[in-house]
Amino acid sequence: MRVSLKLGDKIKLTIHDIAFGGEGVARIDELVVFVPFVLTGETVEAEVTEMKKKFARARLLQVLTPASERVEPPCRYFGACGGCQYQHITYPEQLRLKQKQIADLFERVGRISREVVAPVIGCPQPYGYRNRIMIRSQWNGPAKRLEIGFIRTDNKFVEDITECKIAEPSLNGQITEVRAHPPHKGGLKVVLRVQPEGWEVPRDSFFQNNFFLLPKLVETVGHFLKAGGSRHLIDLYCGVGFFGIEAAGVVDSFTGVEYDRLAIAAARQNAAARGITNGEFVAAQVEEVLPELVKKFPPGQTAVLLDPPRKGCRPGTLELLRTTRPAQVIYVSCHPATMARDLNILCADGVFELVQVQPLDMFPQTQHVECVADLRRRN
Repeated sequence: MRVSLKLGDKIKLTIHDIAFGGEGVARIDELVVFVPFVLTGETVEAEVTEMKKKFARARLLQVLTPASERVEPPCRYFGACGGCQYQHITYPEQLRLKQKQIADLFERVGRISREVVAPVIGCPQPYGYRNRIMIRSQWNGPAKRLEIGFIRTDNKFVEDITECKIAEPSLNGQITEVRAHPPHKGGLKVVLRVQPEGWEVPRDSFFQNNFFLLPKLVETVGHFLKAGGSRHLIDLYCGVGFFGIEAAGVVDSFTGVEYDRLAIAAARQNAAARGITNGEFVAAQVEEVLPELVKKFPPGQTAVLLDPPRKGCRPGTLELLRTTRPAQVIYVSCHPATMARDLNILCADGVFELVQVQPLDMFPQTQHVECVADLRRRN
């Protein structure tokens, strides 16, 4: 049946699911309608904001029948600011929801059994955890003022904010400083961060944004590495050397590879500060040095740790791993969709077996989640 809807229509919907990314899924006959800031089972009133051939999007107007897991968001900017998607959901339900979303995604994109996805490890501090945020500025012409804050939910404008509930408290102090001495024009970005204690991290180099769950992330990687029993570790996209250094006691030797030369210099300092002598760090593109690295160590005694950018690994890197077949691949990712795609490639034709995926909620209140996958070479 053809649905007759137009922009601005107000419609009553029942939410059947929450898609990866945080939008609720409803249906009007054959048309799928996406609505943010809802929960499964809720009946809501919404206004149509986008119409496509096979789906529509709508803005939540009011919740007519709330779910029992709904809570009052503590942030006054929630719903307008685009940083958080789940503040209206109890934290245990957020963890359950993310596990289901990852399992659904892996099943659909990677043709991976949902049984390998473990329950999500929660963060001991679901608010006040982010150690790095990016503040943006935008000139508001009609109001004749500079907006300082985060990109709004509509992705078009900046929501002016004075605090961030998921940021570490000291960063809120930095926000106050930025507002007191604002950028001289719109279109600028200001990165605020809390330096990790005991680690050298250049200003623009990557480091995990949640110190509170970081020990569990290290523990998960270490557990998988010990279980695999490899003597050598190749740590790709190693940043400032965090995983290689933390795993140095588990292996005989390790090599970290990172394109960011400042990060590699910091990695060497971080290793030296800890007396780590069984590792080396190489400043290069992964694709340039991986062919030689995989020849350096016996494949049957080597684990490769992948922690790529959100876009995932390049096809050539995955194909080289399939060809050289190291004993173990440990894949760390904050983007389950590209991870599922890459795992599907690695496991094709039975080259590798996916033993387990362990999600960790490094990003409470948001759609994002970190995953660590343990793959073993098939004999």
